[in-house]
Amino acid sequence: MPITFVLADDHPLVLSGLENLFRPQKDFKILARCRDGEQTLRAVRAYKPDILILDLNLPEKPALAVLSEMRKELFTPKVVILTAAAEDRQLSEALRLGLRGLVLKEADPQSLIECIRRVHAGELWLDQRTASSALEKLLRREAGRQAAESVLTTREVEIVKHVALGQCNMEVAKRLFISQGTVKVHLYKIYKKLDLDNRSKLTRYAQQRHLI
Repeated sequence: MPITFVLADDHPLVLSGLENLFRPQKDFKILARCRDGEQTLRAVRAYKPDILILDLNLPEKPALAVLSEMRKELFTPKVVILTAAAEDRQLSEALRLGLRGLVLKEADPQSLIECIRRVHAGELWLDQRTASSALEKLLRREAGRQAAESVLTTREVEIVKHVALGQCNMEVAKRLFISQGTVKVHLYKIYKKLDLDNRSKLTRYAQQRHLI
């Protein structure tokens, strides 16, 4: 069975180049070429590809929004991002949303082919020059979240994040759709569990565990 693809990039030359690159690979099959995020979601739903290759900055709906939408679907392809550049924040979020491969557009074309084969086999492939710091941040954040959730409830962790970002009780209440009284009760429990007594110390706690 061939490895099936949906390709997504807003540049026709890139799409044509990918098609020319993949055509000699007898085990590769392109199902659709897409120019924006909405087209991409429709193609993924219609064709159910093995691999989705997409640019990080698509019009209409950017790649991170596409990944977020796909997480709600019953069927999700393995995702490889092909991009000219990416910020650590974008990569961390993409990894959280299920990214399996990352290749820079300046890379050797054969590295994309190798990435696809490895991702299809269940491996994770990331361009080390770009992704190492993003991976490190993501792993630190995940370890901090797990450490916090070993003491606090999920709701309490959410409140800690909002407080650490400088939000007052009223702002936290509005964002989480709860009353200010409920926020105060949660904060009382949080301070007691963490043996803290003010918002400054709680902010340091969040920073040390990379919750923000």
